[in-house]
Amino acid sequence: MKNEIAKKIILPMMVFFAILMVWSLIANNVEEFPTPSDTYVSAFGGINADGDEIVGVLSDPLYIENEDDKGVLWQIFASLQRVFAGFSLAILIGVPLGLFIGMSKNAQYAFDPFIQIFKPVSPLAWLPLLLFIFQDINLTAVSTIFVTSIWPIIINTALGVRNVSEDYMNVAKVLQFSPAKKITKIILPVAVPFIFTGMRLSLGIAWLVIVAAEMLTGGIGIGFWIWDEYNNLNYHHIIIGIIIVGIVGFILDLLMGIIADFFDYRKKGRA
Repeated sequence: MKNEIAKKIILPMMVFFAILMVWSLIANNVEEFPTPSDTYVSAFGGINADGDEIVGVLSDPLYIENEDDKGVLWQIFASLQRVFAGFSLAILIGVPLGLFIGMSKNAQYAFDPFIQIFKPVSPLAWLPLLLFIFQDINLTAVSTIFVTSIWPIIINTALGVRNVSEDYMNVAKVLQFSPAKKITKIILPVAVPFIFTGMRLSLGIAWLVIVAAEMLTGGIGIGFWIWDEYNNLNYHHIIIGIIIVGIVGFILDLLMGIIADFFDYRKKGRA
């Protein structure tokens, strides 16, 4: 047990130092590429390698200068609002549609070709068309998230329904369950772990999409903030933005994993 805990601490640290070494090597060979130490100063403030005093972007992440100039935490909050709006819409439509497809062979035959066609389409392909339709930054970002993150929910929900034992369905017939009762008493208890797996994948895609969407649509948000820092040649801030995006994505996945495990009857300690 102690060895496992030590491995979980030591091995990631080894990889972390290896990443720092590669990063430093790139910085030494690419002119003006940010070093790890200067990036740290740009994040938290201090004296950089040139002896200049820097105010870190994370030293006051909640500042508001004007509507278009806000601290990095406000950028994250704006992105998360769009993500959860599109993600919630994907759940509201994806779960019922997945249940329908899983319960009906005819529905499966009708929808499956279109799911397979649209599922691999890049969000950047949808973005210009949706921007043309809505003529609004927020609606475009939300709809792009919706149309690209709904597929894992539909597919995993349908898969969960198909994993319901035929014996259970026969019992429902014998007891003359109504369709609603069959769903709530027989299908959902089995399908819920699959649904949450789809939601976990969907949320990861939603967070991935929002960065690209905001880079193209503009406005406030972590994706636009990264692109704006690129236009201002603040490469230190780009790296900070990448790390922030990764950490937030990790936290979202971790939270969804905890929720999914809670509802998964297959996990140890649960009925």
